[in-house]
Amino acid sequence: MTQSKPNILFFFPDQWRWDWMSYNKELPLRTPNLDVLMQNGTTFSRCYTSSPLCAPARACLASGHAYDKCPAPSNKYDYDLSVPTYYQRLRDSGYRVAGVGKFDLHKGLAHPLDWYLDGSRLLDEWGFTDGIDNEGKFDGSRSYRMQGGPKGPYMHFLQQQGVADIYVAEHAATGKHRDAYVTALSDEQYCDNWLSENGLKILKDLPKDQPWHMQVNFTGPHNPMDVTQRMHDAWKDVKFPPPHKNTQENYTEEDHQRNRQHYAAMIENIDRQIGRFVQAVRERGELDNTLIVFCSDHGEMLGDHNRWGKSTWYDASIRIPLVICGPGVRAGVTCDALVALHDLTDTFITTGAAIPLQGTDSKDLWPLLKGQTNQHRDSVLSALGGWRCVVTQSRKSVTGVGQDGDILFDL
Repeated sequence: MTQSKPNILFFFPDQWRWDWMSYNKELPLRTPNLDVLMQNGTTFSRCYTSSPLCAPARACLASGHAYDKCPAPSNKYDYDLSVPTYYQRLRDSGYRVAGVGKFDLHKGLAHPLDWYLDGSRLLDEWGFTDGIDNEGKFDGSRSYRMQGGPKGPYMHFLQQQGVADIYVAEHAATGKHRDAYVTALSDEQYCDNWLSENGLKILKDLPKDQPWHMQVNFTGPHNPMDVTQRMHDAWKDVKFPPPHKNTQENYTEEDHQRNRQHYAAMIENIDRQIGRFVQAVRERGELDNTLIVFCSDHGEMLGDHNRWGKSTWYDASIRIPLVICGPGVRAGVTCDALVALHDLTDTFITTGAAIPLQGTDSKDLWPLLKGQTNQHRDSVLSALGGWRCVVTQSRKSVTGVGQDGDILFDL
């Protein structure tokens, strides 16, 4: 028996800003595997996150809701289990729903920094049949330090490797973006490589007579800008443009270059893992029947406007890359339609011919992917806490930003 519904391979890194892609010719990036996906699919040039923070962005994706109905409005909340997810819908329609990495759907304060050592915590409730949910960078080291041992699978792995204390000490000594450093971890111990091994093992064992969904939640290129010695050496002599409008006197040109070199190194490393997953699907004989999606939860300011991280309304924070390729998708196309992260929700449900979620804000991308239209939304909303940012084709409006007042940009 063979299955006919498309498989879904979903790459979902953390904090990858929209313009750190090879289509930005000002940056000397190395992403050969992503480049192939763009050549074979559709690249969206104006995709915006539902919210520029981990838990809300991922909750909006899971539910299909815009931020104002988000089941986890900040990192202080768990995902509201009363709100259905697209993962559940795919599982109900016959999919094996797998995932690895940093899901960030249970960051609430009721159970501070708590996972299961085997990574199974809440996966079934969210709608997964297979997977390992591991800690993010700071969550892992902080939980280990606070509770005297590993609370999740990645720190448990590092403890078994005899390097957990080293990893925790490295994180405790950093916290600022200019503290980009070379970790003592080996390439095999580095989190994105470890979680990729987990995902490849799960993918290998998925049955071939059943459609599957595999979500790979990379922890990079999230700060701190920690890379292995090999990753550092490959980028140490590469020069990058400086941040936009950065006047911070405590950041030197060397600081900025090291940050950007390490950010690029994390991107290249993720691209390498993407190639491994695509090759694994090819070896399963399923590449022609697999929808491949690459996106990010939010961006990274990288020093622009004297800011770091995310959580703000600047494009470097709210604008995200999105590439989709696979059966039925136009190849080699760049689409400038306004799209939102939570539009992937209905897109995945349509792909799996699953029962739609009710009352969502998601809008299926398939008409764009097939070339049936070039129009999608008149505007997109990105929000967090008290501020709201609305983007149209020619305007950007920001409200609720406190002392700065409301802001209107002519794009």
